[in-house]
Amino acid sequence: MKNGICIITNSEKETIAVGEKIAGVLQKGDIVILNGDLGAGKTHFVKGLALGLGSEDMVTSPTFTLLNVYEGGRLIINHFDMYRLSSREEASELGFEEYFDRTIMNGVSIVEWPEQVEGLIKPPYYEIEIKKTNNENERKIYFRRAL
Repeated sequence: MKNGICIITNSEKETIAVGEKIAGVLQKGDIVILNGDLGAGKTHFVKGLALGLGSEDMVTSPTFTLLNVYEGGRLIINHFDMYRLSSREEASELGFEEYFDRTIMNGVSIVEWPEQVEGLIKPPYYEIEIKKTNNENERKIYFRRAL
């Protein structure tokens, strides 16, 4: 990832802590796209975002539900997993466009597997990429603002 920051973590707890710190910059209407292979730590990162925003909801991967909503914090979190969708059109048919319309968004939207709905999410947004390394517990977390 070009023009970004790289943070290295060595445990799930550290990955959660990075999410918690990044939550401090999020404002109503922000969108975060989250890239990373299966098992990279995306859900742990979102757990940190939720904690950082003050939500005490149990964060789980929305793989089978497509969308989990976490409330009770500074901002509502709309957590998407687009892995099972095949196109932007399919996401639109499900009514997901409203979650990316900054004029009416009720919180922040976090999107895993954004490439499945290419074109649905327009910049600006935050882009996070989590990469596994050769060390079993180590992760490289890349963070940048796409304008």
